[in-house]
Amino acid sequence: MSGHDDFAFDALPGLPERPPQGEDILWQGKPAAHALARDAYGLHWIAGYFAVIILWRAATGYAEGGLAMGLAMGLPYVMLAALGLAVVFGLAWVQARTTTYTITTARVVMQIGAALPVTFNFPFVQVGAANLDLRRDGTGTITLDTLGTTRISYLIAWPHVRPWRMAKTEPALRAIPDAQSVANLLADAAEARVSMPQVTRVAPLATVAAE
Repeated sequence: MSGHDDFAFDALPGLPERPPQGEDILWQGKPAAHALARDAYGLHWIAGYFAVIILWRAATGYAEGGLAMGLAMGLPYVMLAALGLAVVFGLAWVQARTTTYTITTARVVMQIGAALPVTFNFPFVQVGAANLDLRRDGTGTITLDTLGTTRISYLIAWPHVRPWRMAKTEPALRAIPDAQSVANLLADAAEARVSMPQVTRVAPLATVAAE
């Protein structure tokens, strides 16, 4: 009987495999569901749209038949708004729960996807810049400006991308709590990694015997 266990996995949560020796995990986190619903799914805009519809229908009913008519015409839209907002927040909550962002001493890893999990690796040497969009509540989005010709699909990576940047998709750590601290940690880790001297192994020189 073989001593190999086919079900023994060494991978850590949020990573496709255990990091190689010398690479350490510095931070792992997930999007804040409420912030993701607001920033990526436009929850506030949807709520505003429903508010206008409700007020309009209630005002029309009030003008036609008084307060009772106004309530009767506005109430169905209140219930529809509640259902719609619940669905949108539910989608954001599922997306947040199934996402794990990881920063190591060598790279940024994004494990995303509720129905079809996908993992993206972005070594620091392939990241030209990182930009922080900070919100008043402390949540924020860190976008990565990648180098080279490698591109990721906007549709596959959404909502973990910078909005409306489709020609050159910019992967993003969306709606993360305490975003300023995470951005500082990322900047320090990337600077330390990129400034490390790169050692290239070459074949030893042949020894030439003295004549």
